[in-house]
Amino acid sequence: MTRTMFTAPYVVAYQDGGHRLLRDGCVVIDDDRIVFVGKTYDGHVDVEKALPNRVITPGFIDTHSHLHSSPIDKSVQEDYGPRQFWLTGLIEILPAEDAGLTRAGMESCVDYSLIELARSGTTTVLHLGDAADYVADQVDRIGMRGYVAPSYRSGRWFTPDGKRVDYEWDLAAGHEGLQRAIAFIEAQESRAGGRVQGFLGPAQVDTCAEELLRETQQAARELQAPVSLHASQGVWEFNEMTRRHGRTPVEWLADIDFLGPQTLLGHAIFISGNSWVNFAGDDLRLLADSRTSVSYNAWCFARRGILMESFPEYVDAGVNMCLGTDTAPQSMLESLRWTAISGKITSRRADTSTAQRVFDAATINAAALLGRDDLGRISAGAKADLLFWRTDSFGMAPLRDPIRNIVYYAQPSDLADVLVDGRPVVEDGTVLGTDLDAAARGVQAAGEQVWAHWHEGHWAGRTLDDLIPVTFPDFDESR
Repeated sequence: MTRTMFTAPYVVAYQDGGHRLLRDGCVVIDDDRIVFVGKTYDGHVDVEKALPNRVITPGFIDTHSHLHSSPIDKSVQEDYGPRQFWLTGLIEILPAEDAGLTRAGMESCVDYSLIELARSGTTTVLHLGDAADYVADQVDRIGMRGYVAPSYRSGRWFTPDGKRVDYEWDLAAGHEGLQRAIAFIEAQESRAGGRVQGFLGPAQVDTCAEELLRETQQAARELQAPVSLHASQGVWEFNEMTRRHGRTPVEWLADIDFLGPQTLLGHAIFISGNSWVNFAGDDLRLLADSRTSVSYNAWCFARRGILMESFPEYVDAGVNMCLGTDTAPQSMLESLRWTAISGKITSRRADTSTAQRVFDAATINAAALLGRDDLGRISAGAKADLLFWRTDSFGMAPLRDPIRNIVYYAQPSDLADVLVDGRPVVEDGTVLGTDLDAAARGVQAAGEQVWAHWHEGHWAGRTLDDLIPVTFPDFDESR
């Protein structure tokens, strides 16, 4: 094993339960672990790397991603929000996208997604959805850290007429999906030294039967694996759950003992007290008391005019807030930025949705969800998942507060290098072992396939151009 010491003018170190700014410090790693963080190190090192123009931070943990499909959302999801579904694109757009997304297209999306995430500082990613086997293989090959969950559910939602949401049920399929997910998790055991693992990902609160969710939690406890569920992600879902049970989605999940420290709710925006649903209750207390985590994916909703009400209120209530990307762009930098800014807007204050809070959400909070006190921090004994930011780049200069600069201003071009398990994944902005141009060509082909088959998945057989025309009409050469 090679012991390496990095010295830099700024190190975001972990001390006394939180991040601290270590000036002119050093980080010493031995194989995949950090062995020392401090001002000076007198022990033996094999390699010393002086980095006078770098900020060293822990890597980001993306707690909500769909690597197999997210790039396809580009130029489709941004400006269209059907009012009958309270602005969500899930009901009408998602089935149409799925109609033309082939296995080859999914793999192209995965290749592209992992490059996009690594270039913007993600060292650990949680993937939910299809192509789980391919995701696990590619995460392993590139050298990132991944938690992978094949999705399953008891039914599906659809619209028969563009006016309402209906459900079609297959309880046996949900149970079979859970068994396949369990087998998948077991197959990842000891893979890549634990760098690639599985977790449980039942799809949505409104498409999973109570028995399936209870069985999922039992399996999660036996496997000691996290479990993630989309919940309170749309007004239609909130209304459906209150129609079925007279309870908010969060209340119902509490009733069936689904909430808990190993549980992550994707989104959890439309909760009691939210102005869109105007439903009395105390969902935040239920989430905080049960130590349930929430993954906020700010950009995914902000592009439709929807914001969490509000990120700082959840934090103040004691909810373990994490961040994810969910859709394009798959950049935790964008997630940090949109979370901070949207929280300022909804709270009408600048000092509540801060850089510190969103940085914590992307690092130590996410690590707490995973039960990993060796991730999301730079401390002795932690994994050597490190980001090296330029101090003298256009996006980072002038530099006074590294965290504020990263949260509010940094771009992927400001990130020089990335280590995962002490091994390089990104060098000088290039994701090793990948082909950027080929990945872009791959998602272009996947996108064209989806656009061509759009009408096959749309409830009324409309083409994508019929439903969502391009921004400007074609130039008329006859004039």
